[in-house]
Amino acid sequence: MTITEFKSACLAIEQEYKTKIGQAADLADVEELRVAALGRKGALTELLKGLKDFSIEEKKEAGPLGNALKASLAAALDEKTEFFAAKEINDELNKTDLDLTLPGYPVAKGHRHPLSVAQDRMTAILSRLGFEWAEGPWVEDEKHNFDLLNIPLHHPARDAQDTFFVDGKMPLVLRTHTSNVQSRYMEKHKPPLRIMAPGRVFRNDSLDATHSPVFHQIEGLYVDKHVSLADLKSDLSAFMKGLFGNKAEIRFRPSFFPFTEPSVEVDVKCVFCQGKGCNVCKGSGWIEMLGAGVVHPNVLRNCGIDPDEYSGVAFGMGVERIAMLKYGINNIKALFESDTRFADQFKN
Repeated sequence: MTITEFKSACLAIEQEYKTKIGQAADLADVEELRVAALGRKGALTELLKGLKDFSIEEKKEAGPLGNALKASLAAALDEKTEFFAAKEINDELNKTDLDLTLPGYPVAKGHRHPLSVAQDRMTAILSRLGFEWAEGPWVEDEKHNFDLLNIPLHHPARDAQDTFFVDGKMPLVLRTHTSNVQSRYMEKHKPPLRIMAPGRVFRNDSLDATHSPVFHQIEGLYVDKHVSLADLKSDLSAFMKGLFGNKAEIRFRPSFFPFTEPSVEVDVKCVFCQGKGCNVCKGSGWIEMLGAGVVHPNVLRNCGIDPDEYSGVAFGMGVERIAMLKYGINNIKALFESDTRFADQFKN
């Protein structure tokens, strides 16, 4: 076969198969033509086998012609395949009463739980105040949950009526506060320390409108040289203003906690009545928010920090309490019952 005969054969194959492709009646015809033209024993494949008898110069001329023909036929076959595939879909749709112009079903949008919103808001404010996130285990030993925190053996918090004990070789409890994060963190890190510890805690309480055996706390710890109640009041005042607005005011009331000395209860002026007295604050004008104080020297000493060189302040607050006040929720059970009618009230 000469190069001229090769060119003529290429032209004949192109004309023959493009005509047949144009006349194809369905996808099956297209696939038959693909095999007949481009298959292992197809017309073009057989023609290209003759290239072995050509000279190098003839191969340089014939090779591109053969490749171009192969690409042209493949493109024509693919175009016809797409045509029949689309036609098949349209024919199927035309057999049904489906109206593609109708709007689709609305997609339900999820939204965040008020507890998640409240906790994220609280931790964001504390983060801006320089507190770093720290975490600890839910199942804790008595050492980190009680002993290092200066909670004596006779303290009622260590009784089974207040604490969930876990069976095991060593005394384990479901942590009763996130203060276990503070004790573990102080053991492993040297001052200055400025951390917040959000998380779930457990108490052996009966479930009622204001108490739950499972709830959430956020605790803060600041340890450095010359830290005092003034630092605590400054941080908590900024925190409450970030949470309830610039008009928020706080006050300290003397209290007692074994892990702080002195200890205080922190109240915020009622954001609902601005201190005038209402049913939320029970007429006092103030709402109890959290417990706090100066870290007890024994706690620092137990965790390997010299109380003669360093001092600290700590505070702890319930996330549920903040959420209930912020959203006007009067029963803590609503936060845990997974009732979509309740959750839907907090869509953004």
